[in-house]
Amino acid sequence: MDINKELDAIFNDPLLSVTYDEAKLFDIPADMKRVMERKRLQPDHYAQKKECGDFEMFKPLFDRVQKELKEGKRSLMRIGKTSSMQKGSFYVVSGQLVYLAEIGESKRAANGMKDARTRTIYDNGTESDILLQTLRKNVVEDGYGVTELQENVDKKFFNDTLSDDDKTTGFVYVLRSLSPNPEIANVENLYKIGFTTNSVEERIANAEHEPTYLMAPVQIVTTAQIVNMNSYMFESLIHQFFNAVQFQVKVYDEKGEEHTPSEWYVAPIEIIEKVIEKIVDGSITQFSYNAELQKLEKHVVKRQSTFDVSGLKVLSLVIKEKYLKQILDGTKTIEYRELKQTTLNKYTYIDEADGKRYLRRYDALRLNVGYSKDRNSALVEVIDTTYNSDEGCVEYHLGRILEYV
Repeated sequence: MDINKELDAIFNDPLLSVTYDEAKLFDIPADMKRVMERKRLQPDHYAQKKECGDFEMFKPLFDRVQKELKEGKRSLMRIGKTSSMQKGSFYVVSGQLVYLAEIGESKRAANGMKDARTRTIYDNGTESDILLQTLRKNVVEDGYGVTELQENVDKKFFNDTLSDDDKTTGFVYVLRSLSPNPEIANVENLYKIGFTTNSVEERIANAEHEPTYLMAPVQIVTTAQIVNMNSYMFESLIHQFFNAVQFQVKVYDEKGEEHTPSEWYVAPIEIIEKVIEKIVDGSITQFSYNAELQKLEKHVVKRQSTFDVSGLKVLSLVIKEKYLKQILDGTKTIEYRELKQTTLNKYTYIDEADGKRYLRRYDALRLNVGYSKDRNSALVEVIDTTYNSDEGCVEYHLGRILEYV
């Protein structure tokens, strides 16, 4: 993106051409300029961005995922620095929906991590050969992963049909560290939960020399043989389930290099074993882990949206519970959203006819509290959309509450 042309378009925008003070809202701060200058000195993967010649093949996928996000059948989730990026998955980066269509031949990056060129499709009809690690960094810093449709998750995780061709997918294991480090040894209920396609004994044979095992021997607490299940999805699910109690500690390898191992969690072994059982029998999607009480809690089945939004332009936004309550009781009638470089395309657009920028108009807002699957949500009518030059934000003037679930 040519920032100078973009700013020229902004300053010529009829929405922003009122006064000098209003135009100054879009001055680039000194710290942002420094970041932009550093980026100019680095290889720019967006140089490979181009029109996607077969976008018509991907467009139905984008349309379906956007619809399922609006309906709450999918949700957004934060991606950790060590999370795997999966071919065929959707992500959101800087407010833009992207699809990881292909991952090329693997190679080692300068930091020792595996990297590869990708084919990444964007919802605006372009594509890029962005490096996998660069895409991961972008998602971690300014984006989300998109969860799979629940009915598809169930099909991938669980397969109850047994036959003579059944074979072990791998082994999930739970380990206890034997490290003498007080930061580790003094932590109660600290366990590593991992997955291997080989024997667990073979996997941990070199534990005291591997950062992932905290550079110390480990003790096998329990193992479970996994049959007829997607091994990667199984491991990802159990790690997501215990994400809130992931243990963070820095260890140093034999060369003195610093590492922050993942897959170590603080939870009672009885809870971990129950979670493994519920993943195997398919009931885990009905539960969540209450870390404070150290127990599993069954989800309350939440009423699904039934409002027909056909023909309506709906903008989905995340909102705090207290503000949603104020909207529902009528004490808050305007929802504000800051207009900045990263949100320009979400809340405004450039008219090809005159090259000027205008506010995007929506018929309703889908206001979601947080990102959990059982979050509260409201569909609220938008009766007007204005720009507040003093605050530098878009104002959505709210009307009727169309639905609350």
